[in-house]
Amino acid sequence: MSGIAAAFLLPWSSSHQTVYDRLQHMLPKLALRGQAEVAVTAFTHNKGVRGGSVSQPSHELSSIRKNRRDSEVSPHVAIGLISGRVCRQDRNDDHPNPKRAASSRQLTVSVDGALANGHEVRAELIAQGYTRVGRTDAELLLKLIEKICERDYWRQGLRVKYENVFREIDERIDGAISALLLDPEGNLVAFRNRYGLRPLEFMQTDDGVLLFASENCAFAGLRGESGQILPGYIKYVDGKRGHCLDHRVSVSQETAKLCVYETLYLGNPDTSIDGQTHRKTRYNIGFSLGDLIAQRICAEQGRDPIIVSSMPHTGGPYADGLFSSLLARGVSVERREVIETQLSERTLIGPTSERKHRIARKYRLDSTDVGRRTILIADEALIRGDTSRTITNMLLAAGAKAVHWGIGSPPIVAPNYYGVDIEAIDELAFWQAWKRLPAQQQKRSLLFKDIEPHVLQSVDRRIAAAISAATVTYLPFSRLSSLLPRGSEGVDLSPFTFEMPTPAGQRRANRDLHNLVSEYQSAA
Repeated sequence: MSGIAAAFLLPWSSSHQTVYDRLQHMLPKLALRGQAEVAVTAFTHNKGVRGGSVSQPSHELSSIRKNRRDSEVSPHVAIGLISGRVCRQDRNDDHPNPKRAASSRQLTVSVDGALANGHEVRAELIAQGYTRVGRTDAELLLKLIEKICERDYWRQGLRVKYENVFREIDERIDGAISALLLDPEGNLVAFRNRYGLRPLEFMQTDDGVLLFASENCAFAGLRGESGQILPGYIKYVDGKRGHCLDHRVSVSQETAKLCVYETLYLGNPDTSIDGQTHRKTRYNIGFSLGDLIAQRICAEQGRDPIIVSSMPHTGGPYADGLFSSLLARGVSVERREVIETQLSERTLIGPTSERKHRIARKYRLDSTDVGRRTILIADEALIRGDTSRTITNMLLAAGAKAVHWGIGSPPIVAPNYYGVDIEAIDELAFWQAWKRLPAQQQKRSLLFKDIEPHVLQSVDRRIAAAISAATVTYLPFSRLSSLLPRGSEGVDLSPFTFEMPTPAGQRRANRDLHNLVSEYQSAA
């Protein structure tokens, strides 16, 4: 997962800000999407493409001006990327490459998302004689674009018609892609593929700067007209004249759905959907959890209030809502954090060994006393259980009486091949618990979103035992769908339903599910 942004100074602009200034404003607000590196590429008519180098976010992004700005150059357009440490890789790739940007002598592209059929597309290109395809989705997308441009335009000395290029791209790729392309003439193309799983927003500021970003929170504090790139469309900005044109590139009528992880986890709390911020949605989810959890923890009520805490840095709004809900129901609670972080990297993404190493380094107890206290931790999701197990054992070792978990989503049952890096379903906490269920409950649990309450409670108990917690309480699917700004419409809820958003993803998920169930039943 990555954050992408671009700034284009329109010919009539009266702005005193440079494109670097605008990227410096936007990129920090996209930091939740990636903590590993920042890359910026700019274009000036008399100098061509400049930049493309990478810095670490430990520089706090303030180095964009110092590292990228040349006193002799004032670029009119620049694209930026803030990427995660590890990108999606093939199953047989033991050396993941963290880059989400790719460049050649001709083009530079920054990508948010991933391809479900990347392996197949890469194999086809290699079979056609392309030896330098690259290992990342950004490199693969770049190679596809270059191939089409060379075949249809460059070889004939023709001006590229990007609506035709991306129409072919949109038909060929299967996944979740939002991308920004900068070409050697300073033209900028913003592309969102037809499935619409990853957002791409734009704003034309009042002082004449055209901005693009992965989330609309990046425009906070700026004045102008904003909107979103529609799924299956490109927005083309002419490098010389600044003319901005929208082109539909999708030839198929897909039901575009934004991935639910955007609202629950990936998105900045200040990003909004249909006028409602992620922060508000997460608060409402936490509040809804309150009446489910109150019944379970009332027995834990002792002389001291129950401590309601969160998993930093994304669980805060969930914990705020949960605290308010319990307080309204007469439960004695106090709201304070008991865990703090030492690193900024996400622990969701990456190979198992790397994730466990980061988990061990990332979290530590806050200085507050937890001895003989009951702790309730709110989190947006419980995916594999390794982070929650580490935190639970840390608190119990510090003398906590009991640790409960309130989870702001249903159990995650499905893989995610679209940039979140959940590819092996057998490592999900749900499937580890599923293997320990009685045979009849195993069958009923395969209803996923329609799982019966008593079966869900059996899953809860087994996951709680696996992470050493007193209880784990998931938000039922029906509650989640009622609390999302768009309900179940326009949202990809595949993590909880196993109904994948793309054909390639569904085929792959079905195969993985069949293999897991068959292997377990054979072993049993």
